[in-house]
Amino acid sequence: MNGERVLIVGGGGREHALAWRLRQSKSVEAVWVAPGNGGTWPDNVAADAMDVEGLLVLAKARGATLTVVGPEAPLGAGIVDRFTDAGMRCFGPVAAAARLETSKAFAKAFMARHGIATARYEVFKDPEAARDFVCRAPWPVVIKASGLAAGKGVLLPQSTQEAVEAIDELMVARRFGSAADEVVVEERLEGEEVSLLALCDGKVAVALVPARDHKRALDGDLGPNTGGMGAFAPTPALDAQAIEAVRKTVLQPVVDGMAAEGSPYIGVLYAGLMLTADGPKVLEFNCRFGDPETQVVLPLLEGDLAALFGACIDGTLKPDDVVCKPGAAATVVMASGGYPGAYTKGKVIQGIDKANAIEGVQVFEAGTRRDAQGTRVTSGGRVLAVTGIGNNLQQALTKAYQGVGAISFEGAMWRRDIGGGLGGQS
Repeated sequence: MNGERVLIVGGGGREHALAWRLRQSKSVEAVWVAPGNGGTWPDNVAADAMDVEGLLVLAKARGATLTVVGPEAPLGAGIVDRFTDAGMRCFGPVAAAARLETSKAFAKAFMARHGIATARYEVFKDPEAARDFVCRAPWPVVIKASGLAAGKGVLLPQSTQEAVEAIDELMVARRFGSAADEVVVEERLEGEEVSLLALCDGKVAVALVPARDHKRALDGDLGPNTGGMGAFAPTPALDAQAIEAVRKTVLQPVVDGMAAEGSPYIGVLYAGLMLTADGPKVLEFNCRFGDPETQVVLPLLEGDLAALFGACIDGTLKPDDVVCKPGAAATVVMASGGYPGAYTKGKVIQGIDKANAIEGVQVFEAGTRRDAQGTRVTSGGRVLAVTGIGNNLQQALTKAYQGVGAISFEGAMWRRDIGGGLGGQS
């Protein structure tokens, strides 16, 4: 029997991690990444991740038996719906289910309908009404663009004046365009943040290892929010009993609720949680693997990943199918100087092969490409995610920072306190 021929849609560090892990699956014969990056070369295919029709033509031409969608935007655009209608197997939620991520307003209303704990909130389409509310809000506020804003549409004002300015930035200056056609103003929760991802087959949600990411650009959780400067898994904040409690009160109710509303949830469900004094509450849902969480969750997942994705699509996933390894993983993101603001591209990267040669280190490339000579150069803000794997978190962090120390490119910046800095500095 021929093996799976897998097309991965996307071009970041998450997609490199998916390709790396799927190549380890005994059932997989070939992997292509569209458009991919310097780390997935030479298996890249020139394509636009938002060109659903073009990707469908590509999948058919390559004889793909499984398409795995990395980013959220194609999911929101209905890539799974289109592939499924064409008789192609595609891993991810349909557009109606992906609204949990593509519309924060929808997600909040969905949680209210299904009794899933989250922060108090109000939704606004009119900036004047939003300004009026933040001036009299009964709780400290977080202001969010409802639509997709590349992980950057969440503002944390420290005063009423800053809250009003945030409303103007989103709804008047249109910093994130149509993503802020609706704005969610919600209560700022206090506690520890964790991320819990689950594989879902439309009927059951099976949790993976819990992770924690670091969003701020600078050490000490200072500086602007980014797409993520590092992560580690598992986080001790959720033990096995707490994981099961979140699965029962958050993840499974999402799957049940989506099925009841006619849009069975198939794919990865990512719950961003705040562990408050009143119990876990949902900050947000993502409808795909997170980045950089994927780079620490997948190294700790055993078994045939392609088979797990197939079981989700077929509605045959069983809890015993998902087995997580003991130990820990940590990843440190190396970014271009100036990120998440302006930065320059085309810087030569040295030392990736040297880092990968260190036992327990795997470098996942994100904002990289190969030049005409095959040399890796920078092509994005988050350039690399250097992952270490060990028996415990301290070992994993030490490995990750050893890997970072082997790599160089002009202007490279990274945080030296991922995981609390247990791995030391590089």
